[in-house]
Amino acid sequence: MSKKLVAYFSASGVTGKVAKTLAAAINADLFQIEPVTPYTDADLNWNDPQSRSSVEMQDKTFRPQVKNKVEKMENYDTIFVGFPIWWYVAPTIINTFLEQYDLTGKKVIPFATSGSSGMGNTNAELRGSCSGAVLCEGQRFASSIGADALKVWADPF
Repeated sequence: MSKKLVAYFSASGVTGKVAKTLAAAINADLFQIEPVTPYTDADLNWNDPQSRSSVEMQDKTFRPQVKNKVEKMENYDTIFVGFPIWWYVAPTIINTFLEQYDLTGKKVIPFATSGSSGMGNTNAELRGSCSGAVLCEGQRFASSIGADALKVWADPF
């Protein structure tokens, strides 16, 4: 039986709710990706081109520091990675998270939350951070998604 992990970054709690529901539905371990410097409401103001998130997302090489690491990542072969969609892609902290590990032979499945934006160029932006892994096509979910629907989506992985 494969060992599954649901790792997530949640700026406002929405992605965290979906990640917790997914982990419970598929009997996976849960891990919160936390930035060393937490994001404030001002940092997340996408209407302000000088906000922290706007500045970070304009520089695709920027890697916000992650405060914590998954212990024994080698024990997992399937990793669901959750995040809010920022500018039609994953926040760069997701790249930071993925680049910390040897993902060779692992399956990485992105999932996201957003009020209306789709996955955009997420896989293209994450591919280089998943060296050696099988990066599967991701899915965007509304915050209201239930456990049954998440289980149906995740079961093939």
